[in-house]
Amino acid sequence: MSTPQPGVFAQGTRAHFHVELDLRPGVGDDALRSAVAAWREPSAVAGDVNLVTGFGAAAWRRIAPDDAPPGLRDFDPVGDLRGRHAPSTQHDVWAWIHGPGEDAVLDAARHVCAVLDAVATPVREVTSFVYRDSRDLTGFIDGTENPPVHEAFAVAVIPGPGPGAGGSFAITQQWRHDLAAFDRLSLSEQEGVIGRTKADSVELDDDAKAPTAHIARVVVVGDTGAELEIYRRSTPYGTVSFNGLYFVAFSAEVARFDIMLARMFGTSGDGAHDRLTEFTTPLSESYYFVPSLESLAAIAD
Repeated sequence: MSTPQPGVFAQGTRAHFHVELDLRPGVGDDALRSAVAAWREPSAVAGDVNLVTGFGAAAWRRIAPDDAPPGLRDFDPVGDLRGRHAPSTQHDVWAWIHGPGEDAVLDAARHVCAVLDAVATPVREVTSFVYRDSRDLTGFIDGTENPPVHEAFAVAVIPGPGPGAGGSFAITQQWRHDLAAFDRLSLSEQEGVIGRTKADSVELDDDAKAPTAHIARVVVVGDTGAELEIYRRSTPYGTVSFNGLYFVAFSAEVARFDIMLARMFGTSGDGAHDRLTEFTTPLSESYYFVPSLESLAAIAD
């Protein structure tokens, strides 16, 4: 049985660091595999720091062509270029480091980038953090719909046997909030945008919840009547003047992301969009494959 990367599910860490990298031109496949194998050495993580490693579709097919799961692809833009729009900023490698403090995760991130320096260069770095009791900077609790950890494996991990078993599809998105605009709304208007109460995250009754409320757009029921769940691990980032959410989620099927994004950005065919997109703008969007521990070990072998 293949083992998911434990950092996907590790809880209780308050400091987070995300770095996305592009491969350097002309890098050979052997050099790439050697760098990834070195990256996975025990020295890469220490002091209760978790390291999750993900790869863009082309990079993973170069590293492990026989272990690419069906459906693995780059992120495609979603939405209307004249209005709500999620751009594709696909990169080759993603490292998510999370741990007890900013010093520990920065040391680990520097190590990752140093090991990969010969083959890849950082193009996006975001430090993020747990805000209060796991709230977004809008003040609403983030990830209320998340399955508990003991159920998250079935949601996030690709079942076996077959290519990619034990791994996960991941989406990363950097959103920039317009908190000034959101704060101008009354409390009831804010709750209408989200579809939950702000203080204790109780879902609004169906007759009080607009079809454009955030949770009305991202909570999706499939053809079988079961909810199409994803496993979220998002954290806020930023300063007074530049802030938002670094959204991370994992799924056993990439199609679940596609369905939710279409409903958020108004391309699902029902004429509605997610009102939350009126107060936050996506700056980056990428899909990654997060391989199992066995797949990563096979690279070193």
